[in-house]
Amino acid sequence: MPQIQRLPEILINQIAAGEVVERPASVLKEVLENSLDAGSRAIEVQLQQGGVKQIRVADDGRGIQKDELALALERHATSKIATLEDLEHVATMGFRGEALASIASVARVTLTSRAQDAAHAWRIHAGESAPSPAALNTGTVVEVADLYWNVPARRKFLKTESTEFAHCDDAFRRIALARPEVAFLLQHNGRVSLRLTPGDMRKRCGEILGEEFLTHARAIEAEAAGLKLTGFAALPAYARASRDAQYFFVNGRFVRDKLIQHALRQAYADILHGSKHPAFALFLTLDPAQVDVNVHPAKTEVRFREARAIHQFVLHAVSRGLAAPLAEAAQPHASAAPQISAHEPTRPLQAEQYRLGVAEPRQPYRVDSVAAHATATRAAADFFRPAHTAPAPHSIPLEANDADGAPLGYALAQLHGVYVLAQNARGLVLVDMHAAHERILYEKLKSVLDGAPATQRLLIPAVFGASSREMACAETQHDTLERIGFEIAPAGPAELAVRSVPALLVRADIVALMRALLAELGEYPASDVISARRNELLATLACHGAVRANRSLSLPEMNALLREMEITERADQCNHGRPTWTQLSLTDLDKLFLRGR
Repeated sequence: MPQIQRLPEILINQIAAGEVVERPASVLKEVLENSLDAGSRAIEVQLQQGGVKQIRVADDGRGIQKDELALALERHATSKIATLEDLEHVATMGFRGEALASIASVARVTLTSRAQDAAHAWRIHAGESAPSPAALNTGTVVEVADLYWNVPARRKFLKTESTEFAHCDDAFRRIALARPEVAFLLQHNGRVSLRLTPGDMRKRCGEILGEEFLTHARAIEAEAAGLKLTGFAALPAYARASRDAQYFFVNGRFVRDKLIQHALRQAYADILHGSKHPAFALFLTLDPAQVDVNVHPAKTEVRFREARAIHQFVLHAVSRGLAAPLAEAAQPHASAAPQISAHEPTRPLQAEQYRLGVAEPRQPYRVDSVAAHATATRAAADFFRPAHTAPAPHSIPLEANDADGAPLGYALAQLHGVYVLAQNARGLVLVDMHAAHERILYEKLKSVLDGAPATQRLLIPAVFGASSREMACAETQHDTLERIGFEIAPAGPAELAVRSVPALLVRADIVALMRALLAELGEYPASDVISARRNELLATLACHGAVRANRSLSLPEMNALLREMEITERADQCNHGRPTWTQLSLTDLDKLFLRGR
């Protein structure tokens, strides 16, 4: 047996480097975190060959004293913590004191720094014992060259230059996103890749994730019991095929945590379906003593002391933010439309509308705003009555303005029996009436199912031929159907009669609805179908109960639909995650017709 012996210091550092320095992006992350801990307000990053040839990070932070430069390159040397109590309350990005030593064991590292009270800067190369004078403004420059030059086996595992730069770019963006008050510059092979100026969180999210993300996002802001969650969560219309637009930070540190991921999946469960992934940039702030960041050398994993409380807080905060009705949203916007900025001009809606006839003079039609609003309110209670022909064009009312709490404006017309055209102060609103009505019914059904749902007895029972499987399902699921609001019984050896239905679905195609419902119920035991398949059953009911294409709606009915959307949770998307409405701003319309050019 070989004898037990102490490992050389260089080998210890190289072993540690295997955990800390996975690729150039790992080096960049560690150095950037040190720059932020030094109080930097501007950071410049220069990369060569994807960071393999060189990584140079320059900041304007506090700098390092001359006699501490050599110590900074030693393992387990740090200014962040000194005691166990400091470790349990750590609030800095770095604290382990091994990053620079690990990097220096597998690359050529040069450290140049000038402290705020120093006469000039000092430079030291890894492996030297004393620094030499240098020229530099206040701050620090870390240069890492020839990564894995002394460990060729590890260098073979690195990918192409473009792939390694992509990983560096991701690491750079994550850190920049968490610190919007700091200016960042990223260069690759001498070309500027990204320049970020100081600003607020909304501005930085737009720079990192794109303005399209903000267009589809809802602002999240919640605070309770020492926990605070802020940021933006995108609506399902912005769902991605991968998780490339998911950013979650704990006390400013980017983390990947299974508990948080589960909470966010549950928050999106009722509005996002299929294999798509949500997009978000969320920032959780809590007492550092309530989270353990000393879990992994890369510091991307954390452990919460009150995990259940954190899970519930994140789940409910994001759910409430995504479910907020349009009328309550601070900045209402379409789920698939450009965001309306505060600087974008709006035009007041006209209070008069004219009809030009061939054999008659032009006549103004003036609408009283209060009267029109009252008409729409009354129509909301009567929205499910049978369709009738829309009024003549000259009688279409047009609201004077939408300052009375109508983000979706007021209806103008119906397009091909599928879409509702409406006008608000920002421009044109286009609504998918079936998708919107489906979401409204779905949310209403969820609320009534918890109690005794109102039912409507049919004057003439709906009788239809049923298969043996449907007959058996109607019998075994009788209690479930009754709880939902259906009264169904055999009308013959192969017939079923529906005598009562939920009041919300009285205008649905009863036969088609019952066939779909029985098919859904037949897949699960009667004992747990409500608890296990509650949302799926209600989605089936809502889909069949919603207004269908080619149904003609009157102006009051269309306005009633808009008003219902504004007060319904999650009205931005249907039950399948598709957008229910979109906004075309006046600027968009002007561009279509080249106005102002």
